[in-house]
Amino acid sequence: MTQDLSVFLKGVAMGAANVIPGVSGGTIALITGIYERLINAIKACDITAIKLLLARDFSGVWKHVDGRFLAAIGLGVIVSIVTLAKLFEYLLATHERFTMAFFFGLILLSLYYVAKRISHWSPAVIAALIIGSAIAIGIALLAPASENSSFFYVFLCGVIAISSMILPGLSGSFVLIIMGNYALVLGAISSMSMDILVPLALGCAVGIILFSHVIAWIFKHFEDQTLALMTGFVLGSLVVIWPWKDALMQLVEREGKEPKEVVQAYNWFVPEMASSDTWICVALMIAGAISIYLMERFAAKP
Repeated sequence: MTQDLSVFLKGVAMGAANVIPGVSGGTIALITGIYERLINAIKACDITAIKLLLARDFSGVWKHVDGRFLAAIGLGVIVSIVTLAKLFEYLLATHERFTMAFFFGLILLSLYYVAKRISHWSPAVIAALIIGSAIAIGIALLAPASENSSFFYVFLCGVIAISSMILPGLSGSFVLIIMGNYALVLGAISSMSMDILVPLALGCAVGIILFSHVIAWIFKHFEDQTLALMTGFVLGSLVVIWPWKDALMQLVEREGKEPKEVVQAYNWFVPEMASSDTWICVALMIAGAISIYLMERFAAKP
């Protein structure tokens, strides 16, 4: 029961994290130590699970897909979406810099705990860390592409977006902005445009199945390099979480709904040390770091 509660709380944290730009559910799964188990559980939703389901072997399906774990995670995410996610949306709207400062401190210290799980720092592991950081920073600095509504490109957007959603440090919505189709997808959801939603859903389905298998295989055979690569993703994502930046906004038209402003890029700057807001941000960074420290201490207790 204690383990179920722990997994549930991690699900709550994953659900809340998706509201914060640059923080994905995958990031929280990684820093709380459940990422590999989550990927393996997703991977288990395969042909074998379908066969067991068709044979009405429900207990077999439950065991095969690690149902108790997925149920605790899923319930936590749902509870978070209807409670904490709204709180973070409000905090981002009214106190964005302070909110980002708290998460910057939380993610910064969590890097130490993730990196600590790497058993041997070989040149290949260090290279993976550098490559992961470069990819995350590169994505944050990319200029958005032009909108493209072709079936194959929308399908590709689904594959890449869902893959990035389960990768630590990468935001699925930000990837859609970079690929130029965020507004297209948002409009399709509002108008229920099947021409866009069908290839997108197919891409998401193919992406999550293939990607979970790839990640699970890589984790099994190259655990240290994979952890280093993902640590790099999270490290690189700090450029998006950095509190002192101005967002360049784009107004997105949505059929039947009010237009919505979305972040297209960022202008970063160094804070003024004489400002009281700067020191509040520093204090919140420390509070974020302390919160992850306490979380790790709690998780370490038998």
